[in-house]
Amino acid sequence: MFKKFFAGFSFISWTLFSSMNLVHAADNKVATATASNLEKSVVKVFSTLRGPDPFKPWGKASPQEVTGSGVVIEGRRILTNAHVVEYASQVQVQTGQEGDKVSATVVAISRGMDLAILKLDDEKFFDSHAAVARSNKLPEVTDAVFAYGYPTGGNSLSITKGIVSRIEFVDYDGSTGGLRIQIDAAINPGNSGGPVIAGDKMIGLAFSGLMHAQNIGYIIPNEEIEIFLKDIADKKYDGKPSLLDVTQTLENPTVREYLKLDKSVEGCIIHRPYDQSSSSVLKEWDVITHIGDTAIDNQCMVRIKPSVRVMFKYKVQQAAINGKLALKIVRAGKPMSVQAPVHIGRPHLIGDLQGGYPSYFIFGPIVFSRATVEYMSFLSNNAPALNGYAYNASPLVTLRGEMPTKDREELVVISSPFFPHKLVTGYSNRFGSVIYSINGIPVKSLKHLVTLLRDMQDELIVIHYDQRYGETMVLPRKAMLAETEGVLSDNGIRSQGSADMMAIWNAK
Repeated sequence: MFKKFFAGFSFISWTLFSSMNLVHAADNKVATATASNLEKSVVKVFSTLRGPDPFKPWGKASPQEVTGSGVVIEGRRILTNAHVVEYASQVQVQTGQEGDKVSATVVAISRGMDLAILKLDDEKFFDSHAAVARSNKLPEVTDAVFAYGYPTGGNSLSITKGIVSRIEFVDYDGSTGGLRIQIDAAINPGNSGGPVIAGDKMIGLAFSGLMHAQNIGYIIPNEEIEIFLKDIADKKYDGKPSLLDVTQTLENPTVREYLKLDKSVEGCIIHRPYDQSSSSVLKEWDVITHIGDTAIDNQCMVRIKPSVRVMFKYKVQQAAINGKLALKIVRAGKPMSVQAPVHIGRPHLIGDLQGGYPSYFIFGPIVFSRATVEYMSFLSNNAPALNGYAYNASPLVTLRGEMPTKDREELVVISSPFFPHKLVTGYSNRFGSVIYSINGIPVKSLKHLVTLLRDMQDELIVIHYDQRYGETMVLPRKAMLAETEGVLSDNGIRSQGSADMMAIWNAK
Protein backbone atom coordinates (compact mmCIF):
# COMPACT_ATOMS: atom_id res chain seq x y z
CA MET A 1 0.00 0.00 0.00
CA PHE A 2 1.33 3.38 -0.98
CA LYS A 3 1.46 5.39 2.28
CA LYS A 4 1.34 9.12 1.74
CA PHE A 5 -0.31 12.37 2.66
CA PHE A 6 -2.03 14.43 0.03
CA ALA A 7 -0.19 17.63 -0.69
CA GLY A 8 -3.45 19.52 -1.21
CA PHE A 9 -4.61 18.96 2.37
CA SER A 10 -4.87 16.18 4.93
CA PHE A 11 -8.64 15.70 4.58
CA ILE A 12 -8.77 12.61 2.63
CA SER A 13 -7.25 10.72 1.97
CA TRP A 14 -3.43 1.38 -22.76
CA THR A 15 -2.03 1.45 -25.54
CA LEU A 16 1.71 1.89 -25.69
CA PHE A 17 2.29 5.46 -24.63
CA SER A 18 5.44 6.03 -26.60
CA SER A 19 3.64 5.21 -29.86
CA MET A 20 0.42 7.10 -29.18
CA ASN A 21 -0.44 9.97 -31.49
CA LEU A 22 -1.37 12.29 -28.67
CA VAL A 23 -3.55 15.27 -29.42
CA HIS A 24 -2.79 17.68 -26.62
CA ALA A 25 -1.19 20.97 -25.85
CA ALA A 26 1.88 20.21 -27.92
CA ASP A 27 -0.25 20.42 -31.07
CA ASN A 28 0.78 23.48 -33.09
CA LYS A 29 -2.85 24.45 -33.47
CA VAL A 30 -3.20 24.91 -29.73
CA ALA A 31 -1.80 27.98 -28.04
CA THR A 32 0.70 26.70 -25.50
CA ALA A 33 2.38 28.35 -22.58
CA THR A 34 6.05 29.28 -22.89
CA ALA A 35 8.62 29.71 -20.17
CA SER A 36 7.86 33.42 -20.11
CA ASN A 37 4.13 33.07 -19.51
CA LEU A 38 3.93 29.67 -17.80
CA GLU A 39 3.05 31.31 -14.51
CA LYS A 40 -0.30 32.45 -15.97
CA SER A 41 -1.20 28.83 -16.78
CA VAL A 42 -0.87 27.60 -13.19
CA VAL A 43 -3.88 28.34 -10.99
CA LYS A 44 -4.76 28.21 -7.34
CA VAL A 45 -7.84 26.07 -6.68
CA PHE A 46 -10.21 26.98 -3.84
CA SER A 47 -12.66 24.27 -2.75
CA THR A 48 -15.38 24.11 -0.15
CA LEU A 49 -15.76 20.46 0.78
CA ARG A 50 -18.78 18.76 2.34
CA GLY A 51 -17.61 15.22 2.83
CA PRO A 52 -19.60 12.31 4.27
CA ASP A 53 -19.99 11.63 7.98
CA PRO A 54 -19.98 7.81 8.13
CA PHE A 55 -20.89 7.86 11.83
CA LYS A 56 -23.86 10.21 11.35
CA PRO A 57 -24.88 9.15 7.85
CA TRP A 58 -28.04 11.29 7.84
CA GLY A 59 -25.86 14.41 7.53
CA LYS A 60 -22.62 15.64 6.05
CA ALA A 61 -19.35 16.63 7.63
CA SER A 62 -18.82 20.30 8.44
CA PRO A 63 -17.68 22.43 5.49
CA GLN A 64 -13.93 22.56 5.04
CA GLU A 65 -12.07 25.18 3.04
CA VAL A 66 -9.05 23.77 1.21
CA THR A 67 -6.70 24.97 -1.49
CA GLY A 68 -4.67 23.21 -4.12
CA SER A 69 -3.20 23.93 -7.52
CA GLY A 70 -4.17 23.26 -11.13
CA VAL A 71 -2.83 23.67 -14.64
CA VAL A 72 -4.45 24.74 -17.90
CA ILE A 73 -4.53 21.98 -20.53
CA GLU A 74 -5.91 21.70 -24.05
CA GLY A 75 -9.66 21.82 -24.58
CA ARG A 76 -10.07 24.91 -22.37
CA ARG A 77 -9.84 22.77 -19.26
CA ILE A 78 -7.97 22.71 -15.97
CA LEU A 79 -6.31 19.58 -14.65
CA THR A 80 -5.94 19.06 -10.90
CA ASN A 81 -5.96 16.30 -8.30
CA ALA A 82 -9.16 14.50 -7.36
CA HIS A 83 -8.53 14.95 -3.66
CA VAL A 84 -8.50 18.74 -4.09
CA VAL A 85 -12.09 18.86 -5.41
CA GLU A 86 -13.78 15.62 -4.33
CA TYR A 87 -16.98 16.37 -2.38
CA ALA A 88 -16.66 20.02 -3.34
CA SER A 89 -19.84 22.08 -3.10
CA GLN A 90 -17.99 25.07 -4.56
CA VAL A 91 -14.82 25.36 -6.66
CA GLN A 92 -13.04 28.52 -7.80
CA VAL A 93 -9.71 29.19 -9.48
CA GLN A 94 -7.39 32.18 -9.43
CA THR A 95 -3.93 33.03 -10.72
CA GLY A 96 -1.35 34.80 -8.63
CA GLN A 97 -1.39 37.83 -10.94
CA GLU A 98 -5.15 38.39 -10.82
CA GLY A 99 -7.50 39.20 -7.98
CA ASP A 100 -10.78 37.82 -9.34
CA LYS A 101 -11.75 34.22 -8.75
CA VAL A 102 -13.52 32.27 -11.51
CA SER A 103 -16.17 29.66 -10.63
CA ALA A 104 -15.49 26.13 -11.83
CA THR A 105 -17.30 22.80 -12.12
CA VAL A 106 -15.84 19.30 -11.73
CA VAL A 107 -16.67 17.48 -14.97
CA ALA A 108 -14.55 14.33 -14.60
CA ILE A 109 -12.81 12.64 -11.70
CA SER A 110 -10.81 9.49 -10.97
CA ARG A 111 -10.26 8.82 -7.30
CA GLY A 112 -7.89 5.92 -7.95
CA MET A 113 -5.67 7.93 -10.29
CA ASP A 114 -6.18 11.09 -8.20
CA LEU A 115 -7.01 13.21 -11.25
CA ALA A 116 -9.86 15.58 -12.01
CA ILE A 117 -10.91 17.98 -14.77
CA LEU A 118 -12.47 21.39 -14.18
CA LYS A 119 -14.46 23.52 -16.61
CA LEU A 120 -14.78 27.23 -15.94
CA ASP A 121 -18.06 29.12 -15.98
CA ASP A 122 -16.34 31.96 -17.87
CA GLU A 123 -14.18 30.48 -20.62
CA LYS A 124 -12.79 33.88 -21.59
CA PHE A 125 -10.20 33.06 -18.93
CA PHE A 126 -8.47 30.80 -21.46
CA ASP A 127 -8.02 33.61 -23.98
CA SER A 128 -5.13 34.87 -21.85
CA HIS A 129 -4.11 31.65 -20.09
CA ALA A 130 -2.56 29.16 -22.50
CA ALA A 131 -2.41 25.38 -22.17
CA VAL A 132 0.85 23.90 -20.94
CA ALA A 133 2.57 21.52 -23.35
CA ARG A 134 3.12 17.97 -22.09
CA SER A 135 6.07 15.76 -22.85
CA ASN A 136 5.26 12.41 -24.47
CA LYS A 137 8.04 10.46 -22.78
CA LEU A 138 9.10 9.60 -19.26
CA PRO A 139 11.90 11.70 -17.81
CA GLU A 140 15.25 10.24 -16.95
CA VAL A 141 16.41 9.77 -13.37
CA THR A 142 18.45 12.86 -12.35
CA ASP A 143 16.64 15.13 -14.86
CA ALA A 144 16.20 18.62 -13.42
CA VAL A 145 12.58 19.58 -12.66
CA PHE A 146 10.63 22.57 -11.39
CA ALA A 147 7.44 22.15 -9.32
CA TYR A 148 4.90 24.95 -9.76
CA GLY A 149 2.03 25.50 -7.35
CA TYR A 150 0.46 27.37 -4.49
CA PRO A 151 1.55 25.69 -1.24
CA THR A 152 0.26 26.97 2.06
CA GLY A 153 2.10 29.88 3.63
CA GLY A 154 1.56 32.47 0.91
CA ASN A 155 -0.66 33.61 -1.94
CA SER A 156 1.85 33.95 -4.77
CA LEU A 157 3.07 31.20 -7.08
CA SER A 158 5.84 29.01 -5.67
CA ILE A 159 8.49 27.37 -7.84
CA THR A 160 10.85 24.79 -6.35
CA LYS A 161 13.72 23.01 -8.06
CA GLY A 162 14.87 19.41 -7.80
CA ILE A 163 15.65 16.27 -9.75
CA VAL A 164 13.88 13.05 -10.67
CA SER A 165 14.89 10.56 -7.98
CA ARG A 166 12.96 7.40 -8.81
CA ILE A 167 10.26 5.96 -11.09
CA GLU A 168 7.97 3.24 -9.73
CA PHE A 169 4.68 1.48 -10.39
CA VAL A 170 2.72 1.57 -7.15
CA ASP A 171 -0.12 -0.74 -6.11
CA TYR A 172 -2.62 1.26 -4.05
CA ASP A 173 -5.37 -1.06 -2.87
CA GLY A 174 -4.98 -4.38 -4.64
CA SER A 175 -7.02 -3.27 -7.63
CA THR A 176 -5.65 0.09 -8.77
CA GLY A 177 -2.03 0.86 -9.53
CA GLY A 178 -0.18 3.60 -11.31
CA LEU A 179 3.18 4.88 -12.40
CA ARG A 180 4.61 7.45 -10.01
CA ILE A 181 7.71 9.62 -10.21
CA GLN A 182 9.60 10.61 -7.07
CA ILE A 183 11.31 14.00 -7.05
CA ASP A 184 13.26 15.85 -4.41
CA ALA A 185 11.75 19.27 -5.16
CA ALA A 186 9.74 20.47 -2.18
CA ILE A 187 6.05 19.52 -2.43
CA ASN A 188 3.89 20.78 0.41
CA PRO A 189 0.18 21.04 1.23
CA GLY A 190 -1.34 23.20 -1.51
CA ASN A 191 1.02 22.00 -4.26
CA SER A 192 -1.39 19.23 -5.24
CA GLY A 193 -2.47 19.57 -8.86
CA GLY A 194 0.37 21.84 -9.91
CA PRO A 195 2.54 20.98 -12.93
CA VAL A 196 6.09 19.73 -12.71
CA ILE A 197 8.20 21.01 -15.58
CA ALA A 198 11.35 19.64 -17.21
CA GLY A 199 12.84 21.82 -19.91
CA ASP A 200 9.88 23.64 -21.42
CA LYS A 201 7.26 20.90 -20.99
CA MET A 202 5.19 19.39 -18.22
CA ILE A 203 6.24 15.87 -17.20
CA GLY A 204 3.52 15.29 -14.60
CA LEU A 205 1.26 16.60 -11.88
CA ALA A 206 2.29 17.01 -8.24
CA PHE A 207 0.05 15.04 -5.93
CA SER A 208 1.70 14.12 -2.64
CA GLY A 209 4.61 14.22 -0.30
CA LEU A 210 5.73 11.49 2.06
CA MET A 211 4.99 11.83 5.75
CA HIS A 212 7.92 12.11 8.17
CA ALA A 213 10.40 12.49 5.30
CA GLN A 214 12.18 15.46 3.81
CA ASN A 215 12.52 16.27 0.12
CA ILE A 216 10.44 13.33 -1.06
CA GLY A 217 7.55 14.25 -3.30
CA TYR A 218 5.54 12.36 -5.89
CA ILE A 219 4.08 13.30 -9.23
CA ILE A 220 1.62 11.60 -11.57
CA PRO A 221 3.44 11.28 -14.91
CA ASN A 222 1.94 12.29 -18.24
CA GLU A 223 1.52 8.64 -19.21
CA GLU A 224 -1.10 8.25 -16.48
CA ILE A 225 -2.68 11.60 -17.36
CA GLU A 226 -3.09 10.56 -21.01
CA ILE A 227 -4.80 7.32 -19.95
CA PHE A 228 -7.22 9.34 -17.83
CA LEU A 229 -7.95 11.87 -20.59
CA LYS A 230 -8.50 9.10 -23.15
CA ASP A 231 -10.86 7.30 -20.76
CA ILE A 232 -13.03 10.38 -20.15
CA ALA A 233 -13.27 11.31 -23.85
CA ASP A 234 -16.80 9.83 -23.76
CA LYS A 235 -17.54 11.98 -20.67
CA LYS A 236 -17.47 8.92 -18.39
CA TYR A 237 -14.60 7.46 -16.39
CA ASP A 238 -14.45 3.68 -16.62
CA GLY A 239 -11.18 2.77 -14.92
CA LYS A 240 -7.90 1.02 -15.65
CA PRO A 241 -7.56 -2.69 -16.47
CA SER A 242 -5.78 -4.75 -13.82
CA LEU A 243 -4.53 -8.29 -13.36
CA LEU A 244 -5.89 -9.20 -9.94
CA ASP A 245 -4.14 -12.51 -9.41
CA VAL A 246 -1.84 -12.47 -6.37
CA THR A 247 1.79 -13.15 -7.22
CA GLN A 248 5.10 -13.92 -5.54
CA THR A 249 8.72 -13.77 -6.66
CA LEU A 250 10.79 -16.62 -8.04
CA GLU A 251 13.95 -15.62 -6.20
CA ASN A 252 14.18 -18.45 -3.68
CA PRO A 253 16.21 -21.42 -5.02
CA THR A 254 14.19 -23.97 -3.05
CA VAL A 255 10.97 -22.75 -4.67
CA ARG A 256 12.64 -23.14 -8.06
CA GLU A 257 13.69 -26.69 -7.09
CA TYR A 258 10.13 -27.46 -5.96
CA LEU A 259 8.79 -26.32 -9.34
CA LYS A 260 11.54 -28.26 -11.19
CA LEU A 261 12.51 -25.17 -13.17
CA ASP A 262 15.72 -24.73 -15.09
CA LYS A 263 17.84 -21.71 -14.13
CA SER A 264 17.11 -20.21 -17.52
CA VAL A 265 13.43 -19.74 -16.61
CA GLU A 266 12.67 -16.35 -15.09
CA GLY A 267 9.30 -15.01 -14.10
CA CYS A 268 6.66 -14.39 -11.48
CA ILE A 269 4.71 -17.08 -9.63
CA ILE A 270 0.92 -17.10 -9.33
CA HIS A 271 0.36 -17.42 -5.59
CA ARG A 272 -3.44 -17.12 -5.58
CA PRO A 273 -5.51 -16.92 -8.76
CA TYR A 274 -8.22 -14.26 -8.73
CA ASP A 275 -10.58 -16.80 -10.26
CA GLN A 276 -10.73 -19.73 -7.86
CA SER A 277 -12.87 -21.92 -10.12
CA SER A 278 -11.59 -25.04 -11.89
CA SER A 279 -11.94 -23.24 -15.23
CA SER A 280 -9.65 -20.35 -14.31
CA VAL A 281 -7.06 -19.43 -16.93
CA LEU A 282 -4.24 -19.01 -14.41
CA LYS A 283 -3.50 -21.67 -11.79
CA GLU A 284 -1.56 -21.72 -8.56
CA TRP A 285 2.19 -22.20 -9.22
CA ASP A 286 1.98 -21.00 -12.81
CA VAL A 287 5.06 -18.92 -13.63
CA ILE A 288 4.44 -15.90 -15.85
CA THR A 289 7.55 -15.38 -17.96
CA HIS A 290 6.30 -12.73 -20.39
CA ILE A 291 3.53 -10.15 -20.47
CA GLY A 292 2.95 -9.56 -24.15
CA ASP A 293 6.47 -9.67 -25.54
CA THR A 294 8.08 -8.20 -22.42
CA ALA A 295 10.15 -10.53 -20.26
CA ILE A 296 9.51 -10.62 -16.50
CA ASP A 297 12.38 -11.18 -14.09
CA ASN A 298 12.45 -13.23 -10.89
CA GLN A 299 11.44 -10.21 -8.80
CA CYS A 300 8.25 -9.75 -10.85
CA MET A 301 9.73 -6.68 -12.52
CA VAL A 302 10.03 -5.47 -16.11
CA ARG A 303 12.55 -3.03 -17.53
CA ILE A 304 11.10 0.11 -19.12
CA LYS A 305 14.36 2.05 -19.38
CA PRO A 306 17.99 0.94 -19.14
CA SER A 307 18.07 2.14 -15.53
CA VAL A 308 14.40 1.72 -14.58
CA ARG A 309 12.58 -1.45 -13.53
CA VAL A 310 8.98 -1.49 -12.30
CA MET A 311 6.37 -4.05 -11.23
CA PHE A 312 5.30 -6.16 -14.19
CA LYS A 313 1.65 -5.22 -13.67
CA TYR A 314 2.54 -1.81 -15.09
CA LYS A 315 2.46 -3.45 -18.54
CA VAL A 316 -1.16 -4.55 -18.11
CA GLN A 317 -2.47 -1.08 -18.94
CA GLN A 318 -0.46 -1.20 -22.17
CA ALA A 319 -0.89 -4.81 -23.27
CA ALA A 320 -4.56 -5.52 -22.40
CA ILE A 321 -6.84 -5.72 -25.46
CA ASN A 322 -10.60 -6.16 -25.21
CA GLY A 323 -10.40 -7.41 -21.64
CA LYS A 324 -7.70 -10.00 -22.35
CA LEU A 325 -3.99 -10.12 -21.65
CA ALA A 326 -1.51 -12.22 -23.63
CA LEU A 327 0.82 -14.05 -21.25
CA LYS A 328 3.52 -16.66 -21.64
CA ILE A 329 3.64 -19.04 -18.71
CA VAL A 330 5.31 -22.22 -17.52
CA ARG A 331 2.92 -24.73 -15.95
CA ALA A 332 4.26 -27.98 -14.49
CA GLY A 333 7.46 -27.45 -16.46
CA LYS A 334 5.71 -26.89 -19.79
CA PRO A 335 5.72 -23.49 -21.56
CA MET A 336 2.42 -22.26 -22.98
CA SER A 337 0.60 -19.10 -24.02
CA VAL A 338 -2.69 -17.99 -22.47
CA GLN A 339 -5.16 -15.12 -22.72
CA ALA A 340 -5.84 -14.06 -19.13
CA PRO A 341 -8.84 -11.88 -18.26
CA VAL A 342 -8.25 -8.41 -16.82
CA HIS A 343 -10.64 -6.51 -14.60
CA ILE A 344 -11.52 -2.93 -13.84
CA GLY A 345 -11.58 -2.62 -10.08
CA ARG A 346 -12.02 -5.36 -7.51
CA PRO A 347 -15.26 -5.68 -5.54
CA HIS A 348 -14.83 -5.69 -1.77
CA LEU A 349 -17.17 -6.77 0.98
CA ILE A 350 -16.09 -3.55 2.67
CA GLY A 351 -15.98 -1.09 -0.21
CA ASP A 352 -15.52 2.66 -0.29
CA LEU A 353 -18.06 5.37 -0.99
CA GLN A 354 -16.66 6.17 -4.44
CA GLY A 355 -17.24 9.85 -3.90
CA GLY A 356 -20.83 9.36 -2.70
CA TYR A 357 -22.55 9.55 0.67
CA PRO A 358 -23.48 6.61 2.91
CA SER A 359 -26.85 4.91 2.76
CA TYR A 360 -28.60 4.47 6.10
CA PHE A 361 -31.84 3.45 7.78
CA ILE A 362 -33.14 4.40 11.25
CA PHE A 363 -35.43 2.01 13.11
CA GLY A 364 -36.43 3.19 16.56
CA PRO A 365 -33.24 4.41 18.26
CA ILE A 366 -30.94 2.29 16.03
CA VAL A 367 -29.05 3.52 12.93
CA PHE A 368 -28.08 0.90 10.36
CA SER A 369 -25.58 1.52 7.57
CA ARG A 370 -22.99 -0.24 5.40
CA ALA A 371 -19.45 -0.89 6.50
CA THR A 372 -17.20 1.16 4.23
CA VAL A 373 -13.54 2.08 4.06
CA GLU A 374 -14.49 5.53 5.35
CA TYR A 375 -16.43 4.02 8.24
CA MET A 376 -13.41 1.87 9.14
CA SER A 377 -11.41 4.99 10.00
CA PHE A 378 -12.36 4.61 13.67
CA LEU A 379 -10.35 1.37 13.71
CA SER A 380 -7.60 2.16 11.21
CA ASN A 381 -5.76 4.57 13.50
CA ASN A 382 -6.63 2.94 16.82
CA ALA A 383 -4.44 -0.07 17.56
CA PRO A 384 -6.12 -1.04 20.89
CA ALA A 385 -9.58 -0.94 19.29
CA LEU A 386 -8.36 -2.89 16.27
CA ASN A 387 -6.88 -5.53 18.57
CA GLY A 388 -10.14 -5.75 20.51
CA TYR A 389 -12.24 -6.15 17.37
CA ALA A 390 -9.87 -8.83 16.10
CA TYR A 391 -10.07 -10.74 19.40
CA ASN A 392 -13.84 -10.51 19.23
CA ALA A 393 -13.78 -11.98 15.69
CA SER A 394 -15.53 -8.97 14.18
CA PRO A 395 -15.99 -9.28 10.39
CA LEU A 396 -14.74 -5.70 10.16
CA VAL A 397 -11.33 -7.25 10.78
CA THR A 398 -11.61 -10.90 9.77
CA LEU A 399 -13.30 -10.20 6.42
CA ARG A 400 -11.49 -6.96 5.61
CA GLY A 401 -10.17 -8.04 2.21
CA GLU A 402 -12.90 -10.47 1.20
CA MET A 403 -15.12 -10.13 -1.85
CA PRO A 404 -18.93 -10.12 -1.79
CA THR A 405 -20.83 -13.38 -2.21
CA LYS A 406 -24.44 -14.12 -3.07
CA ASP A 407 -25.08 -14.82 0.62
CA ARG A 408 -23.33 -11.71 1.89
CA GLU A 409 -23.16 -8.75 -0.46
CA GLU A 410 -21.94 -6.28 2.18
CA LEU A 411 -21.60 -5.85 5.93
CA VAL A 412 -24.41 -4.05 7.76
CA VAL A 413 -23.28 -2.17 10.86
CA ILE A 414 -24.64 -0.11 13.72
CA SER A 415 -23.13 3.14 12.46
CA SER A 416 -23.84 5.34 15.47
CA PRO A 417 -24.33 4.92 19.21
CA PHE A 418 -27.96 4.21 20.06
CA PHE A 419 -30.08 7.32 20.52
CA PRO A 420 -31.12 7.58 24.19
CA HIS A 421 -34.39 5.68 24.54
CA LYS A 422 -36.11 3.28 26.94
CA LEU A 423 -36.42 0.66 24.17
CA VAL A 424 -32.69 -0.08 24.41
CA THR A 425 -32.42 0.12 28.19
CA GLY A 426 -30.03 -2.51 29.55
CA TYR A 427 -28.27 -3.13 26.26
CA SER A 428 -24.69 -2.04 25.79
CA ASN A 429 -23.65 0.35 23.07
CA ARG A 430 -23.48 -1.65 19.84
CA PHE A 431 -21.67 0.99 17.78
CA GLY A 432 -19.41 -0.79 15.29
CA SER A 433 -21.18 -4.14 15.60
CA VAL A 434 -22.00 -6.11 12.45
CA ILE A 435 -25.50 -7.53 12.02
CA TYR A 436 -25.57 -11.28 11.44
CA SER A 437 -29.30 -12.04 11.37
CA ILE A 438 -32.78 -10.67 12.00
CA ASN A 439 -35.13 -13.25 13.50
CA GLY A 440 -32.84 -16.02 12.36
CA ILE A 441 -32.53 -14.80 8.75
CA PRO A 442 -28.92 -13.97 7.78
CA VAL A 443 -28.68 -10.40 6.53
CA LYS A 444 -27.18 -10.09 3.04
CA SER A 445 -27.13 -6.32 2.69
CA LEU A 446 -28.60 -3.08 3.99
CA LYS A 447 -31.29 -3.33 1.35
CA HIS A 448 -32.11 -6.84 2.56
CA LEU A 449 -32.27 -5.69 6.19
CA VAL A 450 -34.73 -2.89 5.34
CA THR A 451 -36.84 -5.36 3.39
CA LEU A 452 -36.90 -7.77 6.34
CA LEU A 453 -37.97 -5.04 8.77
CA ARG A 454 -40.59 -3.79 6.33
CA ASP A 455 -42.22 -7.17 5.77
CA MET A 456 -41.87 -8.64 9.26
CA GLN A 457 -45.07 -9.49 11.16
CA ASP A 458 -43.54 -11.01 14.29
CA GLU A 459 -44.23 -9.25 17.59
CA LEU A 460 -40.57 -9.34 18.56
CA ILE A 461 -37.42 -8.57 16.60
CA VAL A 462 -34.34 -10.59 17.50
CA ILE A 463 -30.99 -9.15 16.36
CA HIS A 464 -27.93 -11.41 16.38
CA TYR A 465 -24.53 -9.77 15.99
CA ASP A 466 -21.60 -11.33 14.18
CA GLN A 467 -18.95 -11.50 16.90
CA ARG A 468 -17.56 -13.79 19.55
CA TYR A 469 -18.71 -11.86 22.62
CA GLY A 470 -21.66 -9.55 23.15
CA GLU A 471 -25.38 -9.92 23.42
CA THR A 472 -28.48 -10.68 21.43
CA MET A 473 -31.08 -7.93 21.33
CA VAL A 474 -34.82 -8.57 21.53
CA LEU A 475 -37.01 -5.58 20.68
CA PRO A 476 -40.79 -4.98 20.38
CA ARG A 477 -41.51 -4.45 16.68
CA LYS A 478 -44.62 -2.24 16.97
CA ALA A 479 -43.04 -0.01 19.60
CA MET A 480 -39.94 0.42 17.46
CA LEU A 481 -42.13 1.52 14.56
CA ALA A 482 -44.17 3.87 16.72
CA GLU A 483 -41.16 5.53 18.36
CA THR A 484 -39.12 6.13 15.21
CA GLU A 485 -40.73 9.44 14.31
CA GLY A 486 -40.14 10.80 17.79
CA VAL A 487 -36.49 9.76 17.67
CA LEU A 488 -36.06 11.59 14.37
CA SER A 489 -37.74 14.71 15.73
CA ASP A 490 -35.76 14.72 18.98
CA ASN A 491 -32.48 14.51 17.10
CA GLY A 492 -33.28 16.91 14.27
CA ILE A 493 -33.09 14.26 11.55
CA ARG A 494 -35.11 14.98 8.44
CA SER A 495 -35.46 11.50 6.98
CA GLN A 496 -35.68 8.02 8.41
CA GLY A 497 -33.33 6.77 5.73
CA SER A 498 -31.35 7.67 2.64
CA ALA A 499 -33.35 7.97 -0.58
CA ASP A 500 -32.42 4.49 -1.79
CA MET A 501 -33.43 2.84 1.47
CA MET A 502 -36.66 4.83 1.77
CA ALA A 503 -37.66 3.70 -1.71
CA ILE A 504 -37.45 0.12 -0.40
CA TRP A 505 -39.17 0.90 2.90
CA ASN A 506 -42.11 2.65 1.20
CA ALA A 507 -42.62 -0.10 -1.36
CA LYS A 508 -45.08 -1.88 0.89
